[in-house]
Amino acid sequence: MEKNWQEVRKEVKKFVEEEVYPAEPALQKRDEESKKIMSDLMQKAKDQSLWALGHPKDIGGEGMPFMEYVYINEVVGRSSSAMVALGTHSLQDSIMLREYASEKWRDKYLEPLVQGEIFPSFGMTEPDVSSSDPTQLETTAVLEGDEWVINGKKWFTSGAAGAAYTTVMCKTEVDVPSHGAFSMIIVPTDNPGYKILRETPVLGMQGGHGGHYEVAYENVRVPKENLLGPRGQGFIIAQKRLGPGRIFHCMRWLGQAQRAFDLMCLRLHEREAFGSPLADKQLMQKFVFDSACEIQASRQLTLDAAKRIDQGDDARIEIGMIKVVGASMLHNVIDRAIQVHGAKGLTDDTPLSQMYRHAREARIYDGPDEVHVQSVARRILKNYQNNGAGWDFGERDASLMN
Repeated sequence: MEKNWQEVRKEVKKFVEEEVYPAEPALQKRDEESKKIMSDLMQKAKDQSLWALGHPKDIGGEGMPFMEYVYINEVVGRSSSAMVALGTHSLQDSIMLREYASEKWRDKYLEPLVQGEIFPSFGMTEPDVSSSDPTQLETTAVLEGDEWVINGKKWFTSGAAGAAYTTVMCKTEVDVPSHGAFSMIIVPTDNPGYKILRETPVLGMQGGHGGHYEVAYENVRVPKENLLGPRGQGFIIAQKRLGPGRIFHCMRWLGQAQRAFDLMCLRLHEREAFGSPLADKQLMQKFVFDSACEIQASRQLTLDAAKRIDQGDDARIEIGMIKVVGASMLHNVIDRAIQVHGAKGLTDDTPLSQMYRHAREARIYDGPDEVHVQSVARRILKNYQNNGAGWDFGERDASLMN
C-alpha cells in the first residue's frame, strides 16, 4: 500500500530535523568534507524513498502529484540544504529538459540530473542592465551554419562552478520586438568560451550549494540542437518554469518562517526578564500573534495559487501576490525571532542570522517586489476599464469549487 502524502510529509520533516539540521554548520563550509556529508545525506534520502519526490516517474522521480508535492515543499524549505539532500533542487530544470530539450540532451543530462549526479545552473540576469525589465538583456546568440555563437555576460548564475551545464537566456531574434526576441540555449560549462569571472557573495555569505557566479560568454559555440524549444520562446518557457517554481519558493518560505516561529516561541519560554518568562510579556505575545497571522494568511494565498495552477490556470495575479506577501512575511517573522533572541540572534549560534539574510534576497529574485506589485495592479485595473466586469475575489474563489 502506497503511503499518503501526509505520511510522506512527516517522514520528510523527520529527515530534515534529524539528518539535515545537525549537518548544516559543516555543509556551509563547502569543502571536500561538506561534499561527502551531502553525498551521504542524498543516499539516505534515496534509501528512505524520499528522493526526487516531485519529479515525474518517467525520468526517475517518485511522481508525487503537484498539490501533494506543494505541501512537501513547505517542510523541505525549513533548511536550504534539504533541497539538495532530498533531490528537489533540480525539479524545474529537469522538467524543462524533459519538455523542451533535444533528444541528445535529454539522453545526456536527464537521468544523472534527477539522480543528483550532476547539477544544473541557469543564466538570465546581467550586471549591466536592470533585470526588472528582462527585455533589456544584452547577451546574444547568432546562428552561424549549424552552431549558435553566444556572447555576453551573466551573473547570479547559481552553482556555475559545479554545474554540468547552464541554460542561458539570450537574444536570438533581431526584428522581433520585446519578449519574442529571446531564446534559451544549453551551454556545457566545459565549453572553452564559458569563463567564470568571480563568485559573488550575497550579504557577506557565499551562496547555497555551489554559490553564485558572474560568467562571461566569449564566442561560445554550441550546436543548434542546444536550443530549448522553438526560437523566440525563451520567456514563454521561463514563465512555465517560474510559475510552479514560485509556488515552491513560497511554500519553502513558509517552512523557513515556521522554523523561525518555533525558535521564537521556545525562546520566549526559556528566558526570563523582570521576574517572569518572556512569554508572559504582552509585547512578546503580540510578536507571536502577528507572526501566526502572517504565516497563515501567506499560506492560504499560496495554496490558492497552487490550486489554480493545478487546474490549468496561469494564476498570474495570484502568483504575483504571493511573491510579494510571502517575501514580506518571511522577513517579518525571522526579524521578530531575532529580536526575541537578542544578541544571540545576531550570531551563528542559531540559524536565524543566515535565514534573515536569505530572506532579504526573496524580495529581489524571481522578479523584484515592485514589478509584481505593478503587474498585479495593472491586471486587476484592466478589468474595470470601460465599466468592465471588475475583479471579484469571492467569485474567483468560488470557481475553484466547481
